[in-house]
Amino acid sequence: METDIAVVGAGAAGLMAAIQAASKLKEFSTPKRVLLFDSRAKIGAKILISGGTRCNVTNREVTPQDYYGGPSHFVRHVLEAYTPEETIHFFKEIGVELVLEPSGKYFPTTHSGRTVLNALVGAVESSGASLLTGVRLTGVKKDPRGFDLEFMKENGQKETWLARRLVLATGGLSYPETGSDGKGLAIAESLGHTVVKTAPALTPLLTDDEDWKNLSGIALQTRLSFFLDEKKRAEVRGAMLFTHFGFSGPAALDISRHVACAGPDHKTRIEVSFLPDHTGESLKKALEEVCRQHPQKRIKTFLHEDCLLPDRWVETFLKKIDGDPDLPIKRLGSRQKLGLVRFLLYYPLETSGVYGYKKAEVTAGGVELKEVKVGTMESKIVPGFYFAGEILDIDGRIGGFNFQWAWSSGTIAGRAAAKSLES
Repeated sequence: METDIAVVGAGAAGLMAAIQAASKLKEFSTPKRVLLFDSRAKIGAKILISGGTRCNVTNREVTPQDYYGGPSHFVRHVLEAYTPEETIHFFKEIGVELVLEPSGKYFPTTHSGRTVLNALVGAVESSGASLLTGVRLTGVKKDPRGFDLEFMKENGQKETWLARRLVLATGGLSYPETGSDGKGLAIAESLGHTVVKTAPALTPLLTDDEDWKNLSGIALQTRLSFFLDEKKRAEVRGAMLFTHFGFSGPAALDISRHVACAGPDHKTRIEVSFLPDHTGESLKKALEEVCRQHPQKRIKTFLHEDCLLPDRWVETFLKKIDGDPDLPIKRLGSRQKLGLVRFLLYYPLETSGVYGYKKAEVTAGGVELKEVKVGTMESKIVPGFYFAGEILDIDGRIGGFNFQWAWSSGTIAGRAAAKSLES
């Protein structure tokens, strides 16, 4: 069996690549065929679960600084080639109206990932591409005519296809139950590509500290700083959620890739500011002002009423720093005030690692971008071989950035693969 373009992986990037490739091929006088393959019988699991099942499609402002991994100029070129504005227009054309939230995130007005997935599947059909599910890619060999693809069907039978062009959009290793098993990375290596060491990203942080675990369900606005061998390497700001196993929420998820990528041979630590709007000087002044106006106010009352920190959190925090919750502010000595300020703004968070791929929203690492043509997403090593999405060495922070990377890279790869067949 033969096809002109095979797109493997029906996640966000693969769906977009197939739609754009088939749409581009309609411009040709000679009909061409696009097949989209996926190992799962039901596709799009990550689309359905992302953003708390609401699917954060993109962001109001997307820049290379929102991504880690490969060189920023590569990311910039991809984002400029297919922008968030074009993404919003595309989804409107296929029937998905998006709403902008104050955070800068775009969601479907239905607040359902199912709306996004159904529209994408419909767009695949409308474009003329065909979707084959329940077929897992097990091997690829270069052929003078293109690529020999070997698949394993759910019933154990093997199936082979010859494809003139191949777009690999199989993702990484995140959320393995959705079908991300790393097979695409292995195939890229088998065809001569370098794979940058992978690690889970946008995954919760773990802790062995029972005090923090007992605060499960409490969320605070925080600023987290990551230190590698005593040098600050990253800083993020956002909500942090205390859980029964550690810390989640946007801030913890964003900092996790740095923890996961550090490796065991380096000294790492995370400092957290529980009052991210304060500096040391401003918090010290606030303490002094309360001391003048309300000298009998207790420390726990100051933290709850003036700093707007939850009562249960305040109780735990003061226990951990050996603070007397009922001590009046006026009885705090200068060293005690400095200590309280330091712990509130630079607390050494007790973490024991990251949750791992099971709860990771994306994979750090992947196919080396130096081996990929930025204008087409085509391999510099194997002609006719294209990449899109998470399989590449790029991962974005939380907020729709990884989906935007999928739409942009998928569009470039799909269109380029189609254009290369023009004759």
